[in-house]
Amino acid sequence: MLEIVYQDDHLIAINKPHGLLVHRSSIATDAKEFALQLLRDQVNRRVSPVHRLDRKTGGLLLFTFDKEVEIAMHQQFQNGEVKKKYLAIVRGYAPDVMDIDYPLAKENGNMQEAFTSFITLNKAELDIPLGQHPTSRYSLVEATPTTGRMHQLRKHFAHIFYPIIGDRKHGCNKQNKFFKEQWEMTTMLLHASELSFKHPVTQKEIHLTAAVHDEFDRVMKLMNWN
Repeated sequence: MLEIVYQDDHLIAINKPHGLLVHRSSIATDAKEFALQLLRDQVNRRVSPVHRLDRKTGGLLLFTFDKEVEIAMHQQFQNGEVKKKYLAIVRGYAPDVMDIDYPLAKENGNMQEAFTSFITLNKAELDIPLGQHPTSRYSLVEATPTTGRMHQLRKHFAHIFYPIIGDRKHGCNKQNKFFKEQWEMTTMLLHASELSFKHPVTQKEIHLTAAVHDEFDRVMKLMNWN
């Protein structure tokens, strides 16, 4: 059963597990379960996602029950009116506060502006050697993207040399291997934690939060982040 964090007559939001695709994709033919179908069967109603989360990213995923609301929510996302926050665990001691203004290429090669702000919530140094370093350092960050480019946070944190742990495509292979061998952990530690927007029907301000999943929480406990 999917964890439903919000539901009314028009909208429904889940806390998507890491590793679950939003819907069928030709680039992931190995997948047998999808959030769209699972949620539809769970609530016995047609649902449509209004934004995307990577397969490996966990957290808040918003759906609508009808077409008019779907269109209205798409518009809010496109206009940058939906505020999003993510939690991530990255390699190294990240800056306390930072803005990343770094354009990203689309699949056709065209560049798009991309902007992410983040604050560092916590840091940890583990007494475990890695490579040439006598210890291992990590940071828990809260990221706020104001654009919605594909893999934006993953690419932005890799660009500033604080890659997200568990990100195979854009991250650090040594760190990913280290987490797998040390703690049998292969989850990408990126979680969509908050969504804020104006309800397209009631016009009320909606603020949704979702707790991190077990693997993310397990790593936080390893770091002594309570």
